[in-house]
Amino acid sequence: MTEPSPFSSAPARPASTAIPAAADEPPTTTGALLTPGRRRLALFALALGGFGIGASEFVSMGLLPGIAHGLLPDLMAVDPERGIARAGQAISAYALGVVVGAPTLALLGVKMSRTRLIVLLALILAVATAVSALMPTFGLTVLARFLAGVPHGAYFGVASLIAASLMGPGSAGKGVALALSGLTIANLLGVPLFTALGQAQGWRVVYLCIAAIFALTMALLMLSLPKRPAPVGRSVADELRVLRRVQLWALVSIVSVGFAGSFTIFSYIADITEGVAGASASFVPWVLAAAGLGMTIGNIVGGISADRSLFGTIVVGYALYIVAILVLNLTMATPMGLLLAFGIMNFFHASLNPPMQGWLMRISGSSEVLGASMHHAAFNIANAIGAFAGGAVIAAGFGLRAPAALGLILASTGFAMTIIVLLTLRARAEARARRAGAGAAG
Repeated sequence: MTEPSPFSSAPARPASTAIPAAADEPPTTTGALLTPGRRRLALFALALGGFGIGASEFVSMGLLPGIAHGLLPDLMAVDPERGIARAGQAISAYALGVVVGAPTLALLGVKMSRTRLIVLLALILAVATAVSALMPTFGLTVLARFLAGVPHGAYFGVASLIAASLMGPGSAGKGVALALSGLTIANLLGVPLFTALGQAQGWRVVYLCIAAIFALTMALLMLSLPKRPAPVGRSVADELRVLRRVQLWALVSIVSVGFAGSFTIFSYIADITEGVAGASASFVPWVLAAAGLGMTIGNIVGGISADRSLFGTIVVGYALYIVAILVLNLTMATPMGLLLAFGIMNFFHASLNPPMQGWLMRISGSSEVLGASMHHAAFNIANAIGAFAGGAVIAAGFGLRAPAALGLILASTGFAMTIIVLLTLRARAEARARRAGAGAAG
């Protein structure tokens, strides 16, 4: 099969509408079985699970000092910077869980009922997050965070399929957007509030609260979703075909390296806020709220722009993303400078998600479920790289400013990789066109 070219004349499909309805039934079936009230409850439950996932992933960054002091007291007493860097392994562990779990569970769930699978994923999320709060040692907590990340990508993929089916024909995109809305709302409201709660009551309380959200999600899904048969006509082999495409792995590399630039900063934002900007711990939730606002607006703007020019949005957005990180490096010494620049950085970072996912969907063809899971995997490879690399430069003695400088290097590297891939694909497309012209002339 010929790889889809990014320079074809076909318009880019929005990431939100690229996920097909479940193969076991037409898009209208599930929605037709439900009353309007039950349908709204089901959509709310799907979004609530996304809210819990967003809170679980990003609140760890705001709570990192508390986790370090609670689980690594001896190291923090001797060398606080090394203690913070080691605590960052909890963030990397969650991200690696997503990387492993997203494609694995997408493949394992190919022949499972969507209703049963989404409830099972919510159960795993609830248990693993509760275990994260209860582990007595740092090593066991890191393992629990890995397990908590495993269902992350698969949940969003299945939730999107179910939401599209619930909304029916002509409104599938709205259903998918609603299923994913919990993630952005979590960053806008949930993460700052949970960070403040963790500072007042301890980080373990926060994880228990998030576990309760997942338990409520599971109960509401069981109450609202109708029973559905397992899909037919799909196989693991069909899904795996997309993994043979070189362009897919090029895009995964671009996201993994380039997006790691912002995560080197985000992973240690609590310590940067206090140690570089000189603000108090109470200012951290405001910085996180600025990031959440930037993500929410950036995601909307990126989606609208990607519909008009997918690759134009990527090139311009990536360049502005790098500029935003540069500005952050220059302004992070003051609380307001950090707040504004961090919000802007996350705006441009989030604006790249829709076009990147749209590109991935083009590459994936009929294997869109696995393709969507690969996007989540790549995003969290970036998260893991960012947390590890940022911690490494801090532990090496370069100080709390170093993650932002490293973030600029990683983002610039990702942009250079993007340009190289696009130029290569353009050259290939032009060569094909010349061969076709020569063949027609002959």
